[in-house]
This record gives sequence, structure tokens and C-alpha cells, in this order.
Amino acid sequence: MKHVLGALLLLIVLATAQQATAGAWTQAAGQSYNRLAVNYFYAERNFTDNGDRMSFANDGEFYDLNLSYYLEYGLSDELTLISSVYYKQIEYEDNSIETRSYGLGDLDLGLKYQLLKLPGGALSLQGLVKIPELYDENDRLPLGNGQYDSELRLLFGQSLSRLFPGYCNVEIGYRWRNEAPSDEFRYLAEIGTDLGHSFYGRIKLDGLLSIGNGETLMDAAGNPTITTEFDLLKLDVTIGYQLTPKWGVEAAYTPGLSGEFAAAGATYTLALTYQPR
Repeated sequence: MKHVLGALLLLIVLATAQQATAGAWTQAAGQSYNRLAVNYFYAERNFTDNGDRMSFANDGEFYDLNLSYYLEYGLSDELTLISSVYYKQIEYEDNSIETRSYGLGDLDLGLKYQLLKLPGGALSLQGLVKIPELYDENDRLPLGNGQYDSELRLLFGQSLSRLFPGYCNVEIGYRWRNEAPSDEFRYLAEIGTDLGHSFYGRIKLDGLLSIGNGETLMDAAGNPTITTEFDLLKLDVTIGYQLTPKWGVEAAYTPGLSGEFAAAGATYTLALTYQPR
């Protein structure tokens, strides 16, 4: 049944496709932004309860190679549909074991509504639901923690002056996580700019803080990225090149800067973007 539901959900995501503007800005009615990315995450250490980095037991290593698809689609000028889905291959190995899983991960579905249109900027409210129906949470190395999340986020974006052609974006949100995991306070600060000759760049600080109402601290199944209660701050540095007015390519590096009870690794990304005009 989960495989049937997963196929239907994936078809919905792909059928509606036909970030561009970033963060708080919504897509115009009938317009879309599409991003297909290959992501590679690697970690051999955890952040401990005091923020130090400690190697996994028995020289352990964790890999997550995944293909992600992200969509924004304008239902109206003020309301944008958001969706993302992953196909993952993850692996944990140490001196005594080697475990591997692959398949579809969590599916995110959400809506972003523009509360205010400001001179050169926007204030928006975003709601999102994480759907864990595309994999088996009881796998030896699960692709996700198998529980539903819901999130509410406030976003503010502002274009910058002609002296610095770009934008800034700030987001704050709260994520409710069902069952054992702790709820989370989420925050993001971003700045992007035109680098000239069709190049552009952006830098993000992307963080979450556990509220501390989880039942346990560590995942017993071996996936260090789905602990039930953790703090994490990541840096995202992205360089992009606009191939045509519609197509672009991006490369990104996203290391974990600090945290507690979380995998201390980094993600390397290559992406293709498409935005019909």
C-alpha cells in the first residue's frame, strides 16, 4: 500500500511541474521554478551534547547520495505551491558492519502565501507538511524517521540597492514533529547577489534548535541524520551560472558548523534549474 501511495504522490509532484526568486517571494500565477539536484552528504563524526565533534564508533562512516527535485508553482500571484522529493541511497559502515538502503525519502508539500507586497520586497507565510509514506521506517537503516511533521514559517525578503545588485531573506519558523521526536525552532538568513557575466551567488545560514520535548536523544537504527532531538547550524555557499534566461546550473557546499546530537558532515551539490518565463 505504501508503494502505491508513494507512486501516486510522486506523480502529483511531477505532474504539477511546468527557488528563481528566493525565500519570501511567491511565483506569479502559472509560473514555476524547478530544481533538480544531485547531493552527496558524508560524515564520520557526530556533534556531542556539548558541541564537540566525536568520531563514530569503530571508525564508522555515513554516506547519503540522493537525487532531489524541488518545485515552486504559482497557483495565483499571492499563493505558491511548494513540493520536494528525494531518491536516496544511504550507507553506514564501520569495522564490523556495512548497511545500505535506497529508495524514495520524505515528501514535502506546502503553500506559501504573500501577506504583504513591499517596495522591492515581500512578507509571506508558509505552511508545510512532511509525508513519510514512501519508505519503510522499520528498515535496518531507514531513509527517514517515519513520522509526520508540520511547519509554519514567516519569511521576509528585500531587494538591495543598485550598488549591490541582490537580495536578502530572513525566515523564522516552528516545526511540530509527531511521536518521539522533539519539536524544532527553525531560522534562516540568506543573501544573494549578481556576480556579473551570468554568474550569481548566495550564502545562507540555516539552523534549527530542538525544543527539548523529545522522548530519546539518539537514533537506535544507525542513521545519524535522524536523531530525535538535536541542534544544527549549517552554512550553504552556492555559485550559479545562468545558461539561458530559463536554464541555470549551480554548485553548492553545505558544511555543518555546529550542533548537538547531530551528524557533523557536509553536503556537496550539483543542480540544474529551470524557470519558464
